[in-house]
Amino acid sequence: MLDYKYSIEAKNVNKIFFKKSSSVNALSNFNIRIKRGSIHGLLGPNGAGKSTFINILGSLVKKNSGEIKICGLNIDTHSKSSKFKIGIVPQELNIDPFFSPNELLELQAGLYGITKKNRKTEQILDNVGLLDQKNAYARTLSGGMRRRLLVAKALVHSPEMLILDEPTAGVDVDLRKSLWKYIQKINAEGTTICLTTHYIEEAEELCDNITIINKGKVIKDDTKQNMLEIISNKTVSFSLTKHNTIPKSLEIYKPVLKENKLTLSYDKNNISIKKIIDILNLNKIEFSEINTYESDLEDVFIKLVNEK
Repeated sequence: MLDYKYSIEAKNVNKIFFKKSSSVNALSNFNIRIKRGSIHGLLGPNGAGKSTFINILGSLVKKNSGEIKICGLNIDTHSKSSKFKIGIVPQELNIDPFFSPNELLELQAGLYGITKKNRKTEQILDNVGLLDQKNAYARTLSGGMRRRLLVAKALVHSPEMLILDEPTAGVDVDLRKSLWKYIQKINAEGTTICLTTHYIEEAEELCDNITIINKGKVIKDDTKQNMLEIISNKTVSFSLTKHNTIPKSLEIYKPVLKENKLTLSYDKNNISIKKIIDILNLNKIEFSEINTYESDLEDVFIKLVNEK
């Protein structure tokens, strides 16, 4: 097996689309490295270039310039062998409605040249929860089942890396969480995962590393934890049982008092909550409950995109 550190390594990738007399830079000197064995999130607003990059990886779109390696193989010099390294789950539910899940996976395995004895059709269908529907027409499956069938198709050749383009778009909360568990399961078994998503909660739950892109350019690439450290604002609320007027010493924390609930904002990197509690005690402001709120990835995402 080829030894490599990054499942995806892209350097200075450019893609220009021409529309009549104008041109659009879908990717502009795009650079990304996805660590082997990680779950990597690719975030960005609509039109940021996420799907363009995935389509280049899947050989559906040709880049204008730059270098891309998949699992250590250059996609230009090792076009065929690099395709065997990845499985791609597209956004679109592009499934032939007159085939059953079993037939679709067998057909996909045949396209990859996998011999009958080496196929894992039933095992894969069982893993994605479709074994009971293996002989049903795809057109009779629900939207969530079709989404899982796409994941199953992408896994027939046991790829070292799985790319998921909006994997839980349009599915209900319960199914989304079951797909999350399955993604984490196959990652734990050694498969590198790259996913694009509009659900910030999804990236926060699953990803080790995150790349935020906008207008074809990388605006931030870091670990999830470092991303969350970008915004250090924290909010704390106190349910008051006894208080006088709000002291001036709390004014720097932008106090809001409503129905005996005092809300304060502070920078967790510079101020400890103990200091705030000491001020309350000093001013004889009594409280029965404390609740704190951290910034999340959505705050980071909005901040970075707006800045750029």
